[in-house]
Amino acid sequence: MHSSPFDAYHPGSSLLHVLDARVKLVLTLAFVLTVSLAPFGVWPVYLLLLALALSASVASELGPSFVWRRALLALPFVLAALPLLVTLRGAPLLTISLGRWALTVTKPGLERFLSIAFKSWLSVQMAILLTATTPLPDLLMAMRALRLPRLLVAILSLMWRYLAVLIDEALRMMRAREARSGSWVGTGGGSLAWRAQVTGRMAGTLFLRGYERSERIYNAMLARGYDGSIRSFPLKPLSRGERLLLVLAVGVLVLLLMLAY
Repeated sequence: MHSSPFDAYHPGSSLLHVLDARVKLVLTLAFVLTVSLAPFGVWPVYLLLLALALSASVASELGPSFVWRRALLALPFVLAALPLLVTLRGAPLLTISLGRWALTVTKPGLERFLSIAFKSWLSVQMAILLTATTPLPDLLMAMRALRLPRLLVAILSLMWRYLAVLIDEALRMMRAREARSGSWVGTGGGSLAWRAQVTGRMAGTLFLRGYERSERIYNAMLARGYDGSIRSFPLKPLSRGERLLLVLAVGVLVLLLMLAY
């Protein structure tokens, strides 16, 4: 597979970089599943999970700050859980007056909201570590080895390959708009409503071009024998050390989940 400008992989020679992609994928999924299944408000277990994430960051030689800064991207999505602060019943902590309405923040609501935010942050950390230490082709091969749905793996592979093509098409359309707008570079010409209308039409045109190109690409792939999967050499078996690491790490996660309950 060819490289992509959207690949999040950071080359390195750390312990996490040289670890088999299948092991990293299984451990990441197990970690995220453990975090998701952990009850709300079990902060000692959360701290232990954070220690595991921190250890993985150190082992990757990327540094905790590298992961923590990027994991903050998940926090805006946590705002969807913000209504829990005032919808769950319990001991009141704070009352906010909004004209005729009064919103009361409860202790269970605050605990639930903070738990969701922390669990989301932890899960994104491990996902970032996985993509930063594993080339996407290796990750796709690991998904196939773990018997993930073949259609899902094919979609991810094609999306990674041709996202750059779509971006390039969009940039060419923007340059064409600038060349025909008859204005200073960067202003786009016309009023705000006119620019919004042109942008909407460009989005529709980009969708049609992308759809037509996808049909042509798919027909070309069928003509070359494509059957929904990408051919590759067989993956080498896991070493004894990798198997031992996998069993121990999953055992630790199961133990933490048991402690949470």
